[in-house]
Amino acid sequence: MNQNQNQKICIIIFAKFPAHGMAKTRLQPALGIEGAANMARQLLLHSIEQAVATGFSVEMCVSPAPSDPCWQTLNLPESLLWSKQTDGDLGTRMLTASQNALQSFDKVLLIGSDCPDLTSQRIQSAAQQLEQHDIAMIPAFDGGYVLLGFKQVEAQLFANMRWSVRDVAAVTQQRVKDLNWSLALLEPLPDIDEPEDLQYLPEGWINGYKFNNF
Repeated sequence: MNQNQNQKICIIIFAKFPAHGMAKTRLQPALGIEGAANMARQLLLHSIEQAVATGFSVEMCVSPAPSDPCWQTLNLPESLLWSKQTDGDLGTRMLTASQNALQSFDKVLLIGSDCPDLTSQRIQSAAQQLEQHDIAMIPAFDGGYVLLGFKQVEAQLFANMRWSVRDVAAVTQQRVKDLNWSLALLEPLPDIDEPEDLQYLPEGWINGYKFNNF
C-alpha cells in the first residue's frame, strides 16, 4: 500500500488504562496484582507500537477519557488520534467508534490490546484483504476475535451480542453472511486473558514475574 492509501485506513485500539489492581484481574492469581497491571501495560504498548508501525492512522478509543492525566504517564506517540469510549456495552461502543471513523476513513480496523502476536505485518495483511472483501477477521483462540476490519458497518454486527463467550467470532461470521458481505478469515491468534493463556507469550515477556499456581 502506498502512502496515499495508508491515509485512508484507521486502526482503532479499544483500551482501558492499565491501572494497578484493576487491569487483567483474571491474571492476578498467576502474576499478582502488580504483575497483572504490568502485563496489561506491556500488551497495550505492544499493540500501539505495532499499529503505528503499519503507517496507518491510529486512534485510541479509551476509558477513562483522553483528558485523564493517567494517559500522560505512558509517553505515547504524538501521532495518535484520541476518542472517549461511549456509554453502553462493548458492541455499542465499537459501533459508535466505527461510524465516527468511517466519516473520515475508507477502511477501519478494530483491535484490542490483548494479543502479543498481532504484528504490524498481520494488521497490514488484514487491511489488504479489504481490497477484495467487505470484512476481514482475525479470530482469537478463545472464540472471540483479535481484529475486525471493514469498509462499511451495520449495527447488526455488534448489537445484542454476548461478549466474552466462546461463540463471538462464529456469531459475527454468521451475521456477516446474513448481510451478504464477503469475509476474509485470517489465521487465529491467542489473546492473553487467563493464566492458561500465558503459555502463548513471546519469550522474554514473563521475565521477572512471579507465578503462583501456574
